[in-house]
Amino acid sequence: MMSAAFPSGRKRVVVFISGSGSNMVSLAKACQAADFPAEIVCVISDKASAGGLEKARGMGIPTLVFERKTYVSKAEHEGAILAALGEIAPDIICLAGYMRLISGDFIAPY
Repeated sequence: MMSAAFPSGRKRVVVFISGSGSNMVSLAKACQAADFPAEIVCVISDKASAGGLEKARGMGIPTLVFERKTYVSKAEHEGAILAALGEIAPDIICLAGYMRLISGDFIAPY
């Protein structure tokens, strides 16, 4: 069954980055092929200064930043990201140079 939000039937992917985003750019370029089975719907970073955020925006991909230092705990940080993911509704999350350890509970739905 195709998603109403994504009539092409392609998988919705959120890419997590921490730096320059070179892996994300490679994935985004691959997604430009009509027969590629996925499309990046958002890029999330734990660093507002990550160079990959500007690259994503330049490619028309929405971005979000969740800096760990702005949250009291790791659980609160992950909770904020999970809440955003709930709104975005990805099929897959891709840790492409994301330099933060994440919990099993965080990745379990994906």
